[in-house]
Formats: sequence, C-alpha cells, structure tokens
Amino acid sequence: MSPMPDFTSPTEQLRAEIAAAAARMIAEDGADYGTAKRKAAKQILGNQKVRGEIMPDNEQIEDEVRVYNELFFADTQPARLLHLRRVALKLMQDLQAYNPYITGAVWNGTAGEHSDIHLQLFTPSAKDVEIFLLNKNVNFEVGEAPHFRHGQSVETLSFLLPQKGAAPELAHLALYEEDDLRGGVRAAPGKRPERADAAALARLIEEAEPSSASPEE
Repeated sequence: MSPMPDFTSPTEQLRAEIAAAAARMIAEDGADYGTAKRKAAKQILGNQKVRGEIMPDNEQIEDEVRVYNELFFADTQPARLLHLRRVALKLMQDLQAYNPYITGAVWNGTAGEHSDIHLQLFTPSAKDVEIFLLNKNVNFEVGEAPHFRHGQSVETLSFLLPQKGAAPELAHLALYEEDDLRGGVRAAPGKRPERADAAALARLIEEAEPSSASPEE
C-alpha cells in the first residue's frame, strides 16, 4: 500500500507559518493583527515580495492565538479574559443609552495581558457620547478606526478605566450610525458573530464564573 499523499501545499505551509508567528506577536506583545501579519511575513520571507494568497486571514490567525494561549498562558489567560469581560460589561451597562456592542479579543475569547476593550456604539449622535464622557470627567482621546463593513473611517474615543487595586484598562469606543447595525450581528453557520450586546457578554461571564471560583469560596 502506498503512503498517504501530503495535500498540504507549500503555499498553505507558508500561510500556516505566518499565522503562527503573527499569533505569537499578538499574544506576547499585544500587536494588532495587521502589524503582526506584516512583521511575521517579513520574519519568514525576508524582503521577498509576498503574494496575496500566502497571507493568512484574521480568522486563521485568531485560531492560532487560541492555540498559543492554551499552550503558554493556560494558567493566566482565562482569568485575564474574565476580568476584561467584567470590566467591559460594566462599561456597556454605563453606556446602554448608546446601544453598545462588544467586539474584538475580549468578545472572541483570545484576550490576554496586553489586550484592550473594544466597543462599538450605534447611536444617532456621536456628540452625545462625548458629552456623556465629559460629564463623567473622563479624559478621552479622539481617533479613527476603519468601518467594519466598508473600511472608511469612523470616530473613536479612547480612555483609561481605573481599576481598584489593579492597573487601569484601556477602552476604545467606535461610534457608528444606528443603521450600521443592520445585519451586523449575523454570523455564518457555526461562527460566532463579530459583535454582541451586553446580554450575550453577561452569559459568557456567567458560564465562566463557576470554573473560575476557588474551592474555598
């Protein structure tokens, strides 16, 4: 009997190597996906031109981040993720008038030591959000982020959330029009949506809390 053929092409192997290297940068250093992808490609391929089909997509990199966390941060990452989710939920509850949705690593479960909280607000008035924060004495910085659908810029507000007995957490609010949410919480079969409301986040926290409790409690 002849050996089973290896169906993994050189392109697929390179893509997997880049994804794994990028995941390490994200988990260890908190690099964003785009930066990690570019650095990983240069690390593996040097200065040679990178063909588009060699670059992994964010979903493949996210899978590799999960693997990396399980291998190297299994004793700390779950507690860190739960902490960030609790902080994010409290912030969403404070911002409930502006229709907040959680997205990014805190939502998808890959958040680690260097991760920030990313919320998307779907509101008719971005100015109202700014006034709300100012009235709470929150010092924020105004920036931009690409729209999740068409890539054009949307306004973001970034600020530190003080934590009792711990370092503050950095939060980013991306401000969208209300209509931008249409279809935004749908997901392909078997996939988790890219964003979710406070109720969905609260369910994840509730699911994680029993296993995070110590025997003495």
